[in-house]
Amino acid sequence: MFLALFFARLSEVSSFVHCVIQQNVQGNSNRLENLIKRHEDNLKFLTTQTNQLDESILDLQGRKSSPNMLLSNSSQPNLCSVSLGKYHSANGAGTASENSTSCTEEDTMEQILKQENSAAGVLCWLNSRQSSIGGSDLGFTKDVLGIVATLAKVEDDNLSRLLSEYLGMQTMLAIVCRTYEGVKALEKQYVGGFVSNDPQRKLALPKPKLPNEECPKGFLDYAVNMISLDSRNLSYVITNGQGLRETLFYSLFSRLQIYRTQTEMLEALACITDGALSLDGGMIRKSAVFSLGSRKDIEVKFPVASGESDVPEDYIKSETRIRMMKWERANILGDMRREQQLLDYAKANFAGQA
Repeated sequence: MFLALFFARLSEVSSFVHCVIQQNVQGNSNRLENLIKRHEDNLKFLTTQTNQLDESILDLQGRKSSPNMLLSNSSQPNLCSVSLGKYHSANGAGTASENSTSCTEEDTMEQILKQENSAAGVLCWLNSRQSSIGGSDLGFTKDVLGIVATLAKVEDDNLSRLLSEYLGMQTMLAIVCRTYEGVKALEKQYVGGFVSNDPQRKLALPKPKLPNEECPKGFLDYAVNMISLDSRNLSYVITNGQGLRETLFYSLFSRLQIYRTQTEMLEALACITDGALSLDGGMIRKSAVFSLGSRKDIEVKFPVASGESDVPEDYIKSETRIRMMKWERANILGDMRREQQLLDYAKANFAGQA
């Protein structure tokens, strides 16, 4: 009698446990089904967004092209399209005139090519011969923005010599990549606003002040704001949407000040924190090292701009919008990869419970 009652109770407990397990399994299955559906819906939504961006980009480019042709340039915002890109090549993008003795873009490239044992020299050589080496895919250069010396221009040869000498040959030949990991490696990045309605997106840096709260006599500007960038390098250049002025060049120059004369520069020592240059050749580095005499001219220099660019404003706006949309598209593709991984994981769990 006792044994019969015991086994009856045991059977009831076993049935209850089995029922609970079935309910848990069913609950987990329902949860996984809902999770799978949510990830699938997210992927559909993100796919729709990328398709809309593709169409908008093609509309702005003003040409008919297949999505594959578009995607082949997605990692290179400076290659927006044939119709847009022709302006930079046809108009010279602000290079010095042929009759000028100033350093031109061609001069800069020629000097880089002479540095045969440098990575920059090799990169220039490969780029200059890419069409003649059988159309080889130089995939390892797809994230390369360029060489420091080629990424900015200045208003005259004197400023070109001063800024190039301040950075030094090794920095001028440095290869710059667009990845955020590369930018994070920079020593310092700018945190702040930009000058209102400035097409060059100059940094809104406060003017230096002497102890009497006055701006030093002879102060012209900060070096980071005295370089000229192509419109393609002003924004949405790297993966977090920033341009080169607030990342690369702020890291290189920081708040390096530019003065008219050495005398005026020396009179402003009290408010010079990150070094200074004067147009007549004076140089003060961050380490408080003074260099006021004549120095050897550096071989690789920034090219000199010829003046105001004749690229239409509408073109610049379109180019900026294309870069922005390609930047958004790249971020969405990253979200899609993560959603696909989560979907695959949910499906694997669901199959394991079947």
